Amino acid sequence: MIDSLEWATATQLVDAYGSGEVSPVEAAEAALNAIEQHDGGINAFCLVEAESALAAARESEQRWRRNEPLGLADGVPTSIKDLMLTKGWPTLRGSRLTSPDGDWNEDAPAVARLRENGAVLIGKVTSPEFGWKGVTDSPRCGITRNPWDVSRTAGGSSGGSAAAVAQGMGPWSVGTDGGGSIRIPAGFTGVVGFKPTYGTVPLYPASPFGTLAHAGPITRTVEDAALMLDILSRPDARDWSAGPAPTRSFLSTIDEGVRGRKIAFSPDLGYGKNDPDVDKAVRGAVQVLRDLGAEVEEIDLGWQDPVDAYHVLWFSGAAKVVEGYGPGAAEQLDPLLAAALERHSGFSAGDFLDATAVRMKLGREMGLLHERFDLLVTPTLPIPAFEAGRDVPAGSSSQDWTSWTPYTYPFNLTQQPGISVPCGFTGEGLPVGLQIVGPRHGDAGVLSAAAAYQGAVDWQHARPNSTPAMSTPILK
Repeated sequence: MIDSLEWATATQLVDAYGSGEVSPVEAAEAALNAIEQHDGGINAFCLVEAESALAAARESEQRWRRNEPLGLADGVPTSIKDLMLTKGWPTLRGSRLTSPDGDWNEDAPAVARLRENGAVLIGKVTSPEFGWKGVTDSPRCGITRNPWDVSRTAGGSSGGSAAAVAQGMGPWSVGTDGGGSIRIPAGFTGVVGFKPTYGTVPLYPASPFGTLAHAGPITRTVEDAALMLDILSRPDARDWSAGPAPTRSFLSTIDEGVRGRKIAFSPDLGYGKNDPDVDKAVRGAVQVLRDLGAEVEEIDLGWQDPVDAYHVLWFSGAAKVVEGYGPGAAEQLDPLLAAALERHSGFSAGDFLDATAVRMKLGREMGLLHERFDLLVTPTLPIPAFEAGRDVPAGSSSQDWTSWTPYTYPFNLTQQPGISVPCGFTGEGLPVGLQIVGPRHGDAGVLSAAAAYQGAVDWQHARPNSTPAMSTPILK
């Protein structure tokens, strides 16, 4: 039984549609009502299309009455990060440089797969400009805030997706992750964020950040993440670098558990430093995995931070995006993006090759690690959510968002699957995330470990308090 449509998961909704307990129209109305009630204080949505969502929900309702659902997500309210092409809606990427005028006649692969499976698209959710940083604010859309404390950031760059899901404004959303952009906001807002192995979810157009960029689900449960991945991982001929379609359903293997599995625990990857509340929550989660029968060994990876190599790849991509808008583009940018591009400029082809060599070395080391261990667990982030409207915490010695996300971007370099699951709260009541990383193409194992952990705790049932309206101007 579903006690609250606002907090129902996608899997619960699909089951309820089949039994007749709930109508897709009721679910769409619940999501739209939650947006109306809460989004004024959070600013997760940059576009809401209630009329088209309700029309799609009515069509879904008729299909369910005929017992002819269109696919795995028929009738599920869904939001799309505003970096992904969505037919009929502008994709503005948080930038004043992008004109809303245009044909907008094509879906990105993830959007196309969801639409083919009957998902009810309710709107688009915010991103920083071109998805460039680990928090979500932009010149076009303003600041996206954390439902647990609206004075704090929701993280980024899929902050709109995570904030929407965390506040019950739809059960799931599609995000992108080029350095932690799914896992960072999931960790800050207490939801589940999964970055699959590179190429598991086809991308089009190709990301300017190249093979750092992944797409994946942001949900409230691991089961929903697996269900969405079953949809998103279907082929699309437009992505030449995508891998083959999976041969098994991710949802079908979700209950395999962790008993007997060998797990490496690295609290800091060799170079990080954690907030004490974060360290306590993560170590508690590691003990839960032990109690579930996993063989957990704390290890010292002894890594040097690969951030310099990452910066070469990341900011070269960002510079290429801005270059495409011609002379004068920098004057309309997020000023902090313009400053970051100035700091991280002048890279040569040799720099790019050196960065790629660092990436290859890190990938080899992780490949060897996974010959000994099935999984690696770390904190998702070393700190809880900080003040909204900032790129870095107050008092930081660095201007770069990578300075406070040391555990996420390395696994974009290596293209491995990684998930953030809620694992507790700080003394101030802010969520903490546990990151579980698997070998390339070990997505099913990551999901089953996360599901085992989720099943042993009750963090996922916590909900943020209702959020008051904010007086900050929000540019829609």
